[in-house]
Amino acid sequence: MTTESTMEKEQTNTDSLSMDEALQALGVTDQTLSAQQKDELDRNGYTVFLNVIDPAWLEQLRATFERLMVEEGENAGKEVSQMVGIRRLADLVNKGQEFDKIYTNPLVLAAARRVIARPFKLHSINGHDPLPGYGQQSLHPDWGGVREDLNVFSVMNSAWLLDDVSAENGATRIVPGSHGWPGGPKDQLADLKMPHPQEIYVNAPAGSVLVFNGHTWHGSTNNSTQRMRRVYHCAFVAREYPQQTNQREYLRPATAERLTPAARYILDV
Repeated sequence: MTTESTMEKEQTNTDSLSMDEALQALGVTDQTLSAQQKDELDRNGYTVFLNVIDPAWLEQLRATFERLMVEEGENAGKEVSQMVGIRRLADLVNKGQEFDKIYTNPLVLAAARRVIARPFKLHSINGHDPLPGYGQQSLHPDWGGVREDLNVFSVMNSAWLLDDVSAENGATRIVPGSHGWPGGPKDQLADLKMPHPQEIYVNAPAGSVLVFNGHTWHGSTNNSTQRMRRVYHCAFVAREYPQQTNQREYLRPATAERLTPAARYILDV
């Protein structure tokens, strides 16, 4: 078991890392993102990485989702939020080593660096699965604070697709370029659950990862099928802001024992 003095020593070592050193240790370079991916993030506010989750890992992530739903029952997702008609999970850093490869993935970290453009940390990892007939969200950005500079962004999110996602089973709708707009969706729509004239649906196969600037207007849509639409959301936030899931508060000794200094930096523990 990790002792308090050991954890304090590791915290000091983590604090000595810079963001660039942590990202370099995790395999992030200036070439991790292609020119097209960088352009899509900058211009549209999102991009899609295909075939990120290999078949064996995909089956593991699916099995863990279902196991945790059974084990946690009515408490599933309570660490962050529970929603009617949505199967939710939260605090996933502490619920399986298979999640380590999500928040330390070089592609997603490179996207977070591109979007946030200053030191950042994990915001949270949550699970989300709309049941048939549910899932429609209001159009929204993930950032609710005041924006004094429309060129400064503080949140980046990613959706790790465990199932094929289409407009029929609840694909994310997103308004390209809206991360650079003043105001919010309420300034353009009377009903935030109605379609925006410029929105698109992000359809992608299982194993893909959608990454998007958290200031981009987006929202899940209704699952009108009998199929599952399971995703893990992994978000990052600028280091000066609080995390959705406070990793220092929730960190378990078994989790702490396996973390590298670079992973500790990303978790801010």
